[in-house]
Amino acid sequence: MCHNHTNKTIMTIKFKFLTFALCALFTINLLANETDTLAKEDFTETELIAIYQNYIDSIETTIEYQTDEVSLPGDFATVNVPEGYKYVNVADTKTILFDLWGNVPYSDEEKPLGMLVPANFAVNKDITYAIEMTYVDDGYVKDDEAKNINYDDLLKEIQKSTKESSIKMRELGYSGSELIGWAAPPYYDATNKKLHWAKELKFDDATENTLNYDVRILGRKGFVQLTAISNMSALTDVSTGIAPILESINFNEGYRYADFNPNLDKVAAYGIGGLIAGKVLLKTGILAKAGLLLAKSWKIILIALAGLGGVFGKLFRRKETE
Repeated sequence: MCHNHTNKTIMTIKFKFLTFALCALFTINLLANETDTLAKEDFTETELIAIYQNYIDSIETTIEYQTDEVSLPGDFATVNVPEGYKYVNVADTKTILFDLWGNVPYSDEEKPLGMLVPANFAVNKDITYAIEMTYVDDGYVKDDEAKNINYDDLLKEIQKSTKESSIKMRELGYSGSELIGWAAPPYYDATNKKLHWAKELKFDDATENTLNYDVRILGRKGFVQLTAISNMSALTDVSTGIAPILESINFNEGYRYADFNPNLDKVAAYGIGGLIAGKVLLKTGILAKAGLLLAKSWKIILIALAGLGGVFGKLFRRKETE
């Protein structure tokens, strides 16, 4: 997910791609029990890359992009897709995040809302970033503490928790991480009830530090969360896009922060500080194993592994039924 690293990394990408592809073929061979299947055929590196490219090209033709005004699933919020972006619906978002990028499925508390992606986004292109959107109905998040938060102290707490969490994540086979610092310090717009901040993270064996840009839009019963993940080289692009995105997403009447009814509505167990600290650590840990977090070369490897696995699996089953 870098801008112009193609020439530098193409040989590495091809080598690792080929290695994973061959591993996939080897696995299929084992499953075939030495029968005469397509998996036993020899493929050249060029043929493997062509299969991979054809696969993601075919996926791209199925993606439905939307612009203008979009009512988000649940009809509690609306996004007026800002200029320079397009919206990807939930079904297509799942295809991209899970089938192509090898991401971990949503947690039980997250309700998927789709993605916002740059206008030039395509799954068969190198991209700089994508913004995942979900809704969490934990309740009304009180913001009266926001003006008193010391974000330097909060950063130290999150860094300590990240270090402790990384030990456990490595034991589970996930990538560990180190929180370097704020890429953009937390900012809370008390008038519009919108919070955003960015972190710089270093993941194990990553060649470039990761940018994790978060937005929270508070509502009556919960909040919309947006997470843009890329490399630090995309900070300027993401930062430039945050303002129009913040303006574009709003809760509908009856679901707005101002519509809160203390006699009817649940109050979240955390405030603004907890929203920044607690939720982020979980998200970082989960996504540490996802291709979306990593450098472009690793993203392609994960796409290749997932994509070729699907392609060869379908071919294998077709051959078996003939």
